[in-house]
Amino acid sequence: MSRACLKSSESGVLGAVVLLCCLVLSSGCSVNRKLAREADQIVARTQASEITCTQADRCAIDSPYRALAAESQALAATDDPVHFVNLLEEGEDSLLVRIHLVRAARTSIDIQTFIWVNDDSGRLLLDELLKAAKRGVRVRVIADQLFSLEDPALLSRLAVIHRNFEFRIYNPTFNKAVTQPLEFAVSILCCFTRFNQRMHNKLFLVDGVFGIAGGRNYENRYFDWDPAFDYRDRDVLVTSSSAGREMQASFDQFWNYKRAVPLTRLNDVNRQIVADSGEDLPLPAPLQQVDPMRVGILSARAGNQAEIARRFTDIALRVSDVDYFSDQPQKQDSEVDSNSELGDRIESLIASADQRVLMQTPYLVLSKQARRLFGRLNDQDPKPEIIVSTNSLASTDAFYVYALSHKYKKRYLKLGFRIYEFKPFPEDADLLISDYAVWGTGGSFESGYQRYGAAPLTTSGIRVGMHAKSIVIDGQATLIGSHNFDPRSDNYNTESGFIIRDDEVARLVGEAILRDIEPQNAWTIAKRPRTNFIHRVNNAIADFSTALPLFDFWPFRYSTSYELNPGCKPLPQNDPGFYDCYTAVGDFPEVDLPMKTIYTRTATAIGAGAVGIL
Repeated sequence: MSRACLKSSESGVLGAVVLLCCLVLSSGCSVNRKLAREADQIVARTQASEITCTQADRCAIDSPYRALAAESQALAATDDPVHFVNLLEEGEDSLLVRIHLVRAARTSIDIQTFIWVNDDSGRLLLDELLKAAKRGVRVRVIADQLFSLEDPALLSRLAVIHRNFEFRIYNPTFNKAVTQPLEFAVSILCCFTRFNQRMHNKLFLVDGVFGIAGGRNYENRYFDWDPAFDYRDRDVLVTSSSAGREMQASFDQFWNYKRAVPLTRLNDVNRQIVADSGEDLPLPAPLQQVDPMRVGILSARAGNQAEIARRFTDIALRVSDVDYFSDQPQKQDSEVDSNSELGDRIESLIASADQRVLMQTPYLVLSKQARRLFGRLNDQDPKPEIIVSTNSLASTDAFYVYALSHKYKKRYLKLGFRIYEFKPFPEDADLLISDYAVWGTGGSFESGYQRYGAAPLTTSGIRVGMHAKSIVIDGQATLIGSHNFDPRSDNYNTESGFIIRDDEVARLVGEAILRDIEPQNAWTIAKRPRTNFIHRVNNAIADFSTALPLFDFWPFRYSTSYELNPGCKPLPQNDPGFYDCYTAVGDFPEVDLPMKTIYTRTATAIGAGAVGIL
């Protein structure tokens, strides 16, 4: 083909791409103001306003948490303030206490989330929120657009359902609730920076006093209810008037920010509102009914004060130092010098370490700034111990992110990290996942709802993936939040969480992380032994390959996964007897499908430039 033809062909392709972008942008880049006005009028005319309760407490159920709130309020202005803390390690417990607190709400419920799916757990909470709104509680929800209630019919019903219930979508692509595949692709081409600016915060706040933050979104897998894939996650409930004010101020800041868009300003939703003309239509059914009986049982338990006291308030920890931190929404727009409040706090927290850093994250992909920070810790004498709990390829549902972790493992090991990768079927799963012993023997991952990409395995059953985001410093300070300690959380997403300075909280979270890295629950990552010249040559080639931004296809890496031999006790990777007690099990143990391994190695080879966004 001649050079002229090639140029013509290239110009034609470029022109087609530009035309495609223009067509999509012109069709949905701005709000349809005529439809928005009509939708506003319909909402104003048809939105229910009747209140089912005229009592001052809005007919809230009695809750043992009220006594804790009263004590916290009484001591808030003294020299000895108190906050009450419940660590929520099991998913079903986290859902149970949320439903209880919604029913106990008297004035307000405010929720921020990255994901909200209309499945059993998401629908149960939504139904409870609507009941609270109808008895007179103000309910506000902000959900990031990317993965939340992707159904204009459902959202159009929520827009008109009650005056006390308001739902906003954060940073919608092309002013729509649902992003179609073509729009998704065009948004990456035309609006890359804005598209990647996601609200990753997780906050659940009742009456400005009872607040939950951590890693959980609203979907069955976060609450141990998915029949195929559940997350090992963590969040924390803090009962506190002072921390409650911090949470309320953060939520209000996001609620009033320009990216939090009312439903009538979304073109696919306002079109549906106008089409329905305010008819009193039922909410669309949930996506799937996994276990209606379990929904009913949990719903009944949420009203049992004795159970709530036994499982939560009776064991709540009295803590004197709790702070809630959140990035500001302007972080994503660079409107001021620094809006990464949580990220700055994390850096300061890690920099203070003298003895040990325990870190748990789904994705071990660190920014340059974080690597420099850990490099300074590694230069200390004595060096603090750095222990990291993260996903294996077999346990993650985001293989392309794991591929980048795989690419740079040597970098992290050289920083002194002791890395442990979570197994998809940990032997202690019955301690980590509610009712795992009952439900964990059936199902296959392929039957579940998949959003990202996971590898088929050699074993069947409920897969468990790591999703907790926590740091414990020197057994004294603990961070629990939404921050993944990766470049995306540092630079693009807004994040939130608690920093708790309390020895007992640190002990409990530390014990939970250390249990997750025990040999029955995780593989140990260590360098391959270099016993001869061939191993040294391989290491040199692997270093060269890793340094390449593209074409890093060398399959024999610096490190691999190890399993503890029967009869041996666990040893750190630098122990002289390590290789006598551990057997190498390959880079991707438990992964069954060769193509997924190929995909992962391909992402490792060409994905270096995407570290900041994946």
